[in-house]
Amino acid sequence: MNQPISSPYSDKDLAVMDSIVKRYPRTRSAIMPLLHYLQSIEGYVTETGIETIAQILSLESAEVNAVATFYTQYKRKPVGQYHVGICTNTLCAVMGGDAIYQSVLEHLGIENDGVTDDGKVSVEHIECNAACDYAPVVMANWEFYDNQNVESAKDLVDSMRQGNPPPPTRGPDRLVTWKEASAVLAGINDGLAHQGVQAGDPTLLGLKIAKNSKGGE
Repeated sequence: MNQPISSPYSDKDLAVMDSIVKRYPRTRSAIMPLLHYLQSIEGYVTETGIETIAQILSLESAEVNAVATFYTQYKRKPVGQYHVGICTNTLCAVMGGDAIYQSVLEHLGIENDGVTDDGKVSVEHIECNAACDYAPVVMANWEFYDNQNVESAKDLVDSMRQGNPPPPTRGPDRLVTWKEASAVLAGINDGLAHQGVQAGDPTLLGLKIAKNSKGGE
């Protein structure tokens, strides 16, 4: 890795970035995990972060910026400690997702992509959370909260503002913060991967039916 001439990041941070780069035969493949890692430090992707990655990978900053602006998981401004994504795609919308989305925004007094004054919660609408079998679905820092309704979603964001959110419906036994989630997306193991329910009954229903059908032949 080519160390940047000057960097606001610590030697420890630079060492982690170096370990990320070394995972890949082509160093430019490290752009995405490096963006996640710097987001785990600062909470969003800064211009300084983009310049640092460009120097590390010997790329133009425009190349790094193109990736950072293409994927919605990279934020270009601060988000909440708990970033909430509410699915408004077809099935979730029909099942109540649109109502949940509007009600939560009104409840928090913010607009889409807005952050509460205390910095605890931000909200965006998501086109699909890829969990239609649990619609309507809300995500927080990319963890699932399934089968939501207006009141449960309001209670959820209130608990986040109080600093005591419930565990996700599926996944780890606690809801990690936005920065912690970004570190995981950078490939840093937080030891929580095998906690909680991985695949619930609705997800496995088709497999169960197929097995029963095969057994009855």
